[in-house]
Amino acid sequence: MTARPPADEFHAHAPHAGPQVHTHVHARDGSTVRALTWALILTGTFALVEGAGGWLAGSLALLSDAGHMVTDAAALGLALFAQWVARRPPSARASYGYARAEVLAAFVNALALLLLVAFIVFEAVKRMLVPQPVAGGMVMVIAAAGLFINLVTAWMLTRASQSQGTRSVLLHVLSDALGSIAALVAGAVISTTGWTPIDPLLSLVTALLILRSTWRLLAQTTSVLMEGVPAHLDYDEIGHALLGIDGVSGVHDLHIWHMGADEAALSAHVAVDSGSRWPVVLDQARRMLDSRFHIGHVTLQPSWPVQPDLGDRRVIPIRSSSHDESARTAGDR
Repeated sequence: MTARPPADEFHAHAPHAGPQVHTHVHARDGSTVRALTWALILTGTFALVEGAGGWLAGSLALLSDAGHMVTDAAALGLALFAQWVARRPPSARASYGYARAEVLAAFVNALALLLLVAFIVFEAVKRMLVPQPVAGGMVMVIAAAGLFINLVTAWMLTRASQSQGTRSVLLHVLSDALGSIAALVAGAVISTTGWTPIDPLLSLVTALLILRSTWRLLAQTTSVLMEGVPAHLDYDEIGHALLGIDGVSGVHDLHIWHMGADEAALSAHVAVDSGSRWPVVLDQARRMLDSRFHIGHVTLQPSWPVQPDLGDRRVIPIRSSSHDESARTAGDR
């Protein structure tokens, strides 16, 4: 029997980045926190102004935009909290660390946006059935100011780190900018024509645009929380890339999942032809996964080739065509 490889070679992790990379990461996190803080101050303050203006003007489009800005402020607050939590080091109770706090915040933000869409649709239908007077001029002034705040906030966020949490907040702000544009158009139409149904009608259009983007964000964050294979990675391609390494005859129990918003992890059992080849196979596999697929957290365990029915029936083994041909030949005998 071939000697079993030493236990410390069973698990491979990509080498840690040097001091220069860590400095860059800390600087990036600092710029993100500053951008989120200023965005929170601007958005929270103007949400109060826009809410008061929408109530005085009697505009649903303006009130909807103010409500959207409130959810923006909540999203920014959650993102700031997630940034703080995510920087906590791993512990005995959280061995992977807290990187998914940002994903969880993005998931909560998406749910909040769905609730906002439901509120806008309900109010818009009610106002289309029973039109109400709207002060078009006031709506235009406040909506224009709100659009300016949204654009400034979006600019600050695009200069910050584009993690999933930050992108979810940026989605909030950009969809809110659409609400400000809709309110501006509604105010202009009402001021020139006096046709008030344009106000709830444009609110419905804004709600549909928000719903489309929110659904995509909800699907992405749900996939992370459910530990699905990251959308930018191909499960079969990675399996066959491992299989293409010299000395590897099979790959099974392959799992790929999100460590956090932007970091993937992989584990697999690798069938090798010879135990003496394992150190070389391990090094090649680790380097390939890091350089080609950008998977830095890798755990590989060597094993001897097994029959498919002896493995996990939920996971399809990945085997070379030569191995399958040998199996068929043995069966014919």
